[in-house]
Amino acid sequence: MLAAHRRTADAAGIDWKSAVYGKVGEEVSAGRRLTIERMVKLGGVSRSGFYRLGEDCKPDPDMDLRHAIQRIALEWPSYGRPRLTRELRRRGWVVNAKRVYRLLREDNLLCVRKRRLVVTTNSNHGLHVYPNLARDMVMIGMDQLWRADLTYIRLREEFVFLAVILDAFSRRVIGWALDRTLEDELTLAALRMALRQRSIPPGLVHHSDRGSQYASNDYTDLLKAHGIKISMSRKANPWDNAACESFMKTLKYEEVLRNEYRDLAEARASIHRFLEKVYNQKRLHSALDYVPPAEFEANWQRRRWRPLRDSLWHEFSRHGEIYPCDGARSEQSCPAHRRG
Repeated sequence: MLAAHRRTADAAGIDWKSAVYGKVGEEVSAGRRLTIERMVKLGGVSRSGFYRLGEDCKPDPDMDLRHAIQRIALEWPSYGRPRLTRELRRRGWVVNAKRVYRLLREDNLLCVRKRRLVVTTNSNHGLHVYPNLARDMVMIGMDQLWRADLTYIRLREEFVFLAVILDAFSRRVIGWALDRTLEDELTLAALRMALRQRSIPPGLVHHSDRGSQYASNDYTDLLKAHGIKISMSRKANPWDNAACESFMKTLKYEEVLRNEYRDLAEARASIHRFLEKVYNQKRLHSALDYVPPAEFEANWQRRRWRPLRDSLWHEFSRHGEIYPCDGARSEQSCPAHRRG
């Protein structure tokens, strides 16, 4: 019947999709036994298109919201319902998660991923291994704990390797390096970048796995030279560095697997853009109440200095009350150090 309706529409010069959607709407209103999913399949049209037009081809009241969701889904293909809902709210939409879920389901935009944890670290070496200091730490500020890890990235004709360092409090990437080698220089380059970009407060802890790149004398000596404490995961236990494992998964799904890098230079430029411009500056992070790491750090800095600012302003105001040299009193009544 739906196929016949399509042929009739073609013969009459009518948009056949609109005709099929209209017929589906009629069948739904009449309470037919066929489901919408079955009818749109028989008619050769999409279910999302039917919902956009609405039953009886009435305008869809969610059209603008669907458009906004589609744009975000194109920009952030790995966003699920919670993060996408927060992004909509940041863009001015008043919407709840249930409504977003319904539209994602109708438009077949639900994000489904297989979760897999792969252990790649070789800790069979004779270098000194340090205890896990990060395990019982409670994060209360930036530059309290740095987490380091490395992974491989496939190019068209070779593999290259990426080393990263994250601030555990803000999840911001503060150091990274990409190269063809897994030698110590790769992780050292990432560490040097982090040292250039951040302050080193007393008590800072650096955590990594037990890989030889992180246990090497050159690497640990550089940490010690800056007064940084060394922490390492338990043997063959990637959960001890789960935050970095999670970051690597995000990097693979949202950047690496969406591209086919020709060579190292192209990979380095693209990953630089993702880390510095997208991940740090734009991507919403669920552990940070759905704000990007850079914004989270800026907000934390403002909250941190507000009590000191308020205290200084209070002291300044009291000083003005005690020594009011604003013309209300004579010059002789002002202390000498306050006279103009």
